[in-house]
Amino acid sequence: MAKPVALITGASHGIGKQMALTFASHGYDLILNYSSSAAAAAEVAASCEALGASVLSVQCNVADYAAVGAMVNQSLSTFGTIDVLINNAGITKDNLILRMKESDFDDVIAVNLKGSFNTIQHVSKTMLRNKKGRIINLSSVIGLLGNAGQANYAASKGGLIALTKSVAREFASRGITVNAIAPGFIQTKMTDALSDDVKASVLTQIPLARFGQPEDIAYTALFLASDQASYITGQVIAVDGGMAM
Repeated sequence: MAKPVALITGASHGIGKQMALTFASHGYDLILNYSSSAAAAAEVAASCEALGASVLSVQCNVADYAAVGAMVNQSLSTFGTIDVLINNAGITKDNLILRMKESDFDDVIAVNLKGSFNTIQHVSKTMLRNKKGRIINLSSVIGLLGNAGQANYAASKGGLIALTKSVAREFASRGITVNAIAPGFIQTKMTDALSDDVKASVLTQIPLARFGQPEDIAYTALFLASDQASYITGQVIAVDGGMAM
């Protein structure tokens, strides 16, 4: 029996890397997208292969519509289908709104929001033919609450929630579910770089009083991709220790 196939964008580090490892360990073959770090992507691919997965690694800027189309075509040539799409690729270019460059706003929207549109449009053609599929978009607690200095990021992640709900309505009749995960502060290299004072301040906003782990997001995605989640669509699941309750 053929294994299910998952395409994960931004899979070379952090949450994307953990999702790749988790899906590989649960019987998935993988298309791992990355934007720049070939060495990091190769390391993730090797780890996933050691877990029994067949892996295709593809370098592609998800903001490039044509490049995403080429990535999806290559993926279909390799595996024949894509069962799960996880839109994880994202960037930040933080600044106060009065100091934010127009290009910083445009770049964040292009990757975080337009990039998800690009992948959804290309991948959904196969899912619609198959009358099944799972699309999982990585939003953020910032998309729910907003945050000073992150107007571009908040707009991209809030827009991704609206995109999720709209596409879920369009695809529901064809057996395709579309959901979003809104992570809170997850312990990665990015949060490790925060000062102790900033970490202490953030923790006061989290009822569970700790940062989350990449595994918390990965297992939420694994559930949403499973048959057990077949009656869940158009939802935003906050995995944030209670920040946005």
